[in-house]
Amino acid sequence: MQSKTPLPAPQQIREMLEMLLGRDVEMEIGADMPSRAADSRLVVGVFITEPIRNLAALWVSDLAISATIGAAIGLMPAGAAEEAAELGLTPMLADNVREAVNVTGSLLNAEGAPHVILDEVYLPGERLPKDVDPMVSAYVPRHNLKIKIPGYPEGILSIAVP
Repeated sequence: MQSKTPLPAPQQIREMLEMLLGRDVEMEIGADMPSRAADSRLVVGVFITEPIRNLAALWVSDLAISATIGAAIGLMPAGAAEEAAELGLTPMLADNVREAVNVTGSLLNAEGAPHVILDEVYLPGERLPKDVDPMVSAYVPRHNLKIKIPGYPEGILSIAVP
């Protein structure tokens, strides 16, 4: 049995987002790492192993791509994403982003590795647990991806496996 959750390949992440959103997704690998110090407007999905409940992985997305993903899932126009990227996520957009985080988490489960589940999604401004906060911008295995969905605001998504 692998002792660690595998980091999904960028192509797997892109294909999952395309399937989930029903839209083309463009992706650049090697974007700047999201930082809570630089931008507290991040969505952080925390994945844990089951049944031991160890931190397994993080989804970290800036407000722009979180708004875009939430709007695209809900078949909303780009204007809704642009407004949310400036003002914050509406409850509907937040629910849609939570769904995207949850579904994308399936990429973290691999044969022989610990089973991973979504524990919590923290929205911009919400306090992160003490063990999670430093992992948001830690130098651990991760993909920092610039995500573009034509017609919508672009942003950064990072998947990390501490």
